[in-house]
Amino acid sequence: MKKIVAISLLAVLLFNWCGYRWVVNYLQQKADQHLVAQLDNNNYAEQDLIELKVPLELPYQTDWKEFERVDGDIEIDGVHYKYVKRKVQDGQLILKCIPNTTKQDLLSARDQFFKLVNALEQDQPASKESSKNAPVVKNSLSEYETIQSTFIGAPISVLINVDYNLFQNTLHTCWLHQSPEQPPETIA
Repeated sequence: MKKIVAISLLAVLLFNWCGYRWVVNYLQQKADQHLVAQLDNNNYAEQDLIELKVPLELPYQTDWKEFERVDGDIEIDGVHYKYVKRKVQDGQLILKCIPNTTKQDLLSARDQFFKLVNALEQDQPASKESSKNAPVVKNSLSEYETIQSTFIGAPISVLINVDYNLFQNTLHTCWLHQSPEQPPETIA
């Protein structure tokens, strides 16, 4: 009987540590799959699309006649968008995106839940003892996700989840710097 109680308490503890995050991630994946299916079936309003233009520095790039369907995500000012279409025209990549409100709602619900569970936002002034114990209760996995997303950077985050071959030359040229002088001559 003691083993069953110990195992059940460990299961509850494990679920409190990781289970909620797994549930939210599962719901996010299902919502993303549902949104992609709707986008593939053209179940969206054309006026809801937001247009992003990214300059391309590819030599001999030809313009595309029409948009093509593409999948990808981007976050701008805390709002999540899903790529719908892309097109190359006049040396620019034109991306049409739709706001991903379901993902935004899930993430805000997750954040509110973790604040409530971890008592990160308190209405009453904290005592000395509770302020000393606050870092122990803090969720370290959410810190890792924040750090990981900040290292990606704004220019490269536009390129994530988009066809790599289109941007391969662009990534290399933006990392290289031009030299203002000629290289030294080699003596044979």
